[in-house]
Amino acid sequence: MSNVKGPDGAQERDQAFEELVAEHQTMLLRTCFLYLGDRALAEDAVQETFLKAYRSMDAFRGESSRRTWLMKIAMNTCRDLYRSGWFRWTDRRYTPDMLPETAAPVAEEDSELLLAVMHLPRKLREVTLLHYYQGMSTVEIADSLHIAQSSVSGRLKRAREKLRAALEGSEPHA
Repeated sequence: MSNVKGPDGAQERDQAFEELVAEHQTMLLRTCFLYLGDRALAEDAVQETFLKAYRSMDAFRGESSRRTWLMKIAMNTCRDLYRSGWFRWTDRRYTPDMLPETAAPVAEEDSELLLAVMHLPRKLREVTLLHYYQGMSTVEIADSLHIAQSSVSGRLKRAREKLRAALEGSEPHA
């Protein structure tokens, strides 16, 4: 994204933003849904993410990919919603069939894994979603979540242990 200013640049900026939305909207919606467990809240989070991105497009320095930049905004937006008082009092039961549409249907065996991921503690769920479902590297995740790369690796390890234990029907070893 270039820093485009002036009346002629506004049209180019809007075009770049439309392309950004088209390219990343579904990915952000799925991630926000998995984080929040509520489709309406996820849609709100995605809309808020794009509003924040549009407002700060000129400040984007290109030090990370646009995807990483958007994911950072989305994760912060989801955290804000998650911490809100309203969020604590709503019923957020979710199932894989409630997910926004994908290119392929969720297989039966993947459904159990997805439910286990959705029940991980927030910090472990974040890194799992970003790494395995969004294909982000540990460096990109660290940048998105404002944590050390070693923390990302540790959280991924703990998440794998908890998922293995949940899927095998036993408790994880501490």
